[in-house]
Amino acid sequence: MRVSRRSGLALAVVAALALAACSSGKSTGGSSATTPPAGSSSAAGGGSSASAGGSCPFPTDQVTLTWWHNATSDPGKSEWQKTADDFHAQHPNVSFKVVPIQNEQFVTKVPAALESNDPPSLYQQWGGGAEATQVKSGKLMDMTACVSSWVDRLGPSAKGWQVDGKWYGIPYDYHIVGFWYRTDLFQKAGITSPPQTMDEFYQDIEKLKAAGITPIAVGGKDRWPEAFYWEYFVLRECPKDTVTSSIANVKFSDPCFIKAGEDMKKFLDAKPFQTGFLGTPAQQGAGSSAGLVANGKAAMELQGDWEIVVMPSLTEDKNFASKLGWFPFPSVPGGAGDQKAGLGGGDGFSCTYKATNACPAFLEYITRADVQRELIKKSTISLPSNGEASDAITDPTLKSVLQYLQNVEYNQLYFDQALPTSAGQALNSAIADFFAGSGSPQSIAQSVSK
Repeated sequence: MRVSRRSGLALAVVAALALAACSSGKSTGGSSATTPPAGSSSAAGGGSSASAGGSCPFPTDQVTLTWWHNATSDPGKSEWQKTADDFHAQHPNVSFKVVPIQNEQFVTKVPAALESNDPPSLYQQWGGGAEATQVKSGKLMDMTACVSSWVDRLGPSAKGWQVDGKWYGIPYDYHIVGFWYRTDLFQKAGITSPPQTMDEFYQDIEKLKAAGITPIAVGGKDRWPEAFYWEYFVLRECPKDTVTSSIANVKFSDPCFIKAGEDMKKFLDAKPFQTGFLGTPAQQGAGSSAGLVANGKAAMELQGDWEIVVMPSLTEDKNFASKLGWFPFPSVPGGAGDQKAGLGGGDGFSCTYKATNACPAFLEYITRADVQRELIKKSTISLPSNGEASDAITDPTLKSVLQYLQNVEYNQLYFDQALPTSAGQALNSAIADFFAGSGSPQSIAQSVSK
């Protein structure tokens, strides 16, 4: 699951990565400092720095790792605790204080923790622009010496968690955003196949309305789900080189960005969303946008592959997954962009100077194929960062998502992650304002600037 942001240059690139790997990337900015700030405590529990002398000795002292993750409900909450317990059983000197935190709260909690002298040992990390900003705090561990012997098993996409070629984060899964839809509601509305173009999409929206079905659910309260729409319209209207250079330069001056905003206005004018969508959360409770689809109250939701992991806790219908389908964002006729480009990213963790080398050892553990297979089976991750674990995916719809991800030639990192933190937040706010009825296509593009 995701919230925040990643690399200064777009994580864009290639597909056909071994099994689940989805895209390659570069990142910019950030210092390489990993030592504690002046006056702060040394790394908890002893042990040498992850980069000391090019070695990575496992600590022998007692260590307690404070772990912030974003799985606040089961099955993920229980499975992450079990993962920590299993690692502790293998390494009795390493204990965990596991702290589940609501996804959206990471936007404020992580910067505040890094400004203090008491950050967690490891925390949820989406890489990129935010990670590069966080590295400048001097409180993230440079794990390069600890991970270099095994990180290649995660494929080229993992490079999105590097800053200046050094490893400050490790991904445990990869993502792509598309439309989850209810096949039963499509059938009720007389829709025989998913739309491939926006013209077809508009027709399907009207068919669903005529059948008394809410076409699309969106979690407007959390704001970031709304950004997916503008970002996909940009990918359909703007050539890849324009997108990547504009992100790198933190300036959206090309007219295609305005055209994307005009496309989004046309989409909003079609009134596809549920009543009160601006106050609807994305993932919290049966009334969230994910819950509306899981319970058959809306036909579609534009969300990441993780939604199939989120939905089970939001519905009493144990067979809801059999009623789900997935399709990529439709093409925009006449658009100058890549009409099959994807939008995605991944989830990972960063270690801080508080962690000791037990932290990167734990990240190695959770990216082992056998561990990731178990996390897939227990609906904690959907598309693993270790491609060898993809054989554990049994859901036919998720298999189709994986196949699309493997074959997409251009999978652009979420814009709010690709951009520096302040620019990403400004962009999301401008898009959310536009959804709420203020602003313009021009104001969205102008919100991103150095």
